[in-house]
Amino acid sequence: MPPRPMASDVSRRQFLGDAGAGLGAVALAWLLNQQAAGETALDFVPKAKRVIQIFACGGVSHVDTFDYKPALARHDGQEMTGKGKIDTFFGRPGRLLKSPFAFRQYGECGHWASDLLPNLAGCVDQMTFLHAMTGKSSNHTPATFLMNSGFTMNGFPSLGAWLSYGLGTVSQDLPAFVVLPDPRGLPAGGAINWTSGFLPASHQGVSFRTSGQGGPVANLLPPPEISPDGRRSSLALLDTMNREDLAAHPGDSALAARIHSYELAARMQVSIPEVIEFADESPATRRLYGFGIPTAEPFGRNCLLARRLVERGVRFVQLYHGGAFGSPRINWDAHENVVENHTTQAASLDLPLAGLLTDLKGRGLLDDTLVVFTTEFGRTPFTEGIGGKGRDHHQLAFTCWLAGAGLKPGFSLGASDDVGYQAAEHPVNVHDLHATVLYLLGIDHKRLTYYHNGIRRRLTDVHGEVIREILA
Repeated sequence: MPPRPMASDVSRRQFLGDAGAGLGAVALAWLLNQQAAGETALDFVPKAKRVIQIFACGGVSHVDTFDYKPALARHDGQEMTGKGKIDTFFGRPGRLLKSPFAFRQYGECGHWASDLLPNLAGCVDQMTFLHAMTGKSSNHTPATFLMNSGFTMNGFPSLGAWLSYGLGTVSQDLPAFVVLPDPRGLPAGGAINWTSGFLPASHQGVSFRTSGQGGPVANLLPPPEISPDGRRSSLALLDTMNREDLAAHPGDSALAARIHSYELAARMQVSIPEVIEFADESPATRRLYGFGIPTAEPFGRNCLLARRLVERGVRFVQLYHGGAFGSPRINWDAHENVVENHTTQAASLDLPLAGLLTDLKGRGLLDDTLVVFTTEFGRTPFTEGIGGKGRDHHQLAFTCWLAGAGLKPGFSLGASDDVGYQAAEHPVNVHDLHATVLYLLGIDHKRLTYYHNGIRRRLTDVHGEVIREILA
């Protein structure tokens, strides 16, 4: 075999193939090597090819959505007792508050759901519920970091970045990891939630613009006053400078990522206009996502864009619902009034998200797509303050749900206690959820690691068990 060329002889395209888009394959190659050596890194068949994660920011109240607690109605207005020291974020425990929303059973599975989310309630036969989720913090920012990266501190790689690193990209014309923020603002902690952390920088999430003018990708096309010849000359000069810099700094992952981003940006000038153009979508599909309904259409456009992205090979799409903390009207942070807050938020999320599930199922995409609905924590079963109308932050028990590839549909695991205060049966945590997502994509969470600062780091830290009870 001829000797491999030295760094100074490596072409830009060859380097990108080895160190840019192919960085994710390094992790996968390591896993395969462990298997060949007698390990069992990949001893299961992946069920999912792609993931759509919906993150509802602010803390969705489990006892007002999918965790029905008749005891709250029986003890409405009474002090909660028998639970030990009461844990609240603002230190103002009030009285037990029955859900102001009516619950009934839906679907063949008979799952209880409130009339707050009637369209999603109609999809319960496709959903897999985790009713005893637990967290580590009742503070928005660290709790959001935890749900995204497995750590309450910032700077650790997010789930999407780990998937990009571990599995690489499917499409050479689109990013492996795309983020669609809420048009109203960013989540707690901002863009650090989709960071690549200490992983190579090429695995960071690519955030699309979801508000304002100019479309999802800013500066996608050159200004009309720039001639094609001028554009080609600029790119040629940039290419020369990149290759010279690369030869002077071999192994610089940040530089490799920057070069890769230039290459990807050039390909996106062709691929993105087709992805973001909805003209080929039927009126029925548009209605499914809430187009034409002012409250629902903004999030509906993000949901439809997510479906189009995964159809075209994007590995992980993350949609945020809620943002811009400090205003309860644009996130699920229901301190003052749970009825007012959750009714407002549900009006923009319910129809589009149910439409996404229906559309994925109708197109056969739900068979190999994993949909994950998360929130950073739940809400207290009692009011915030005596006589209050809202609920405080609550990390001791809340509900998340999944749908799609490799799961038992219409299935529920775990339970909170009689009033929804503590996880009572089969508690699971964020590390368990992450381990399960990786498993469904064919990855052993204990083997997908990256050496950093003397530690073999992983998404699940030193924790996490696959939640096998929910697997089909």
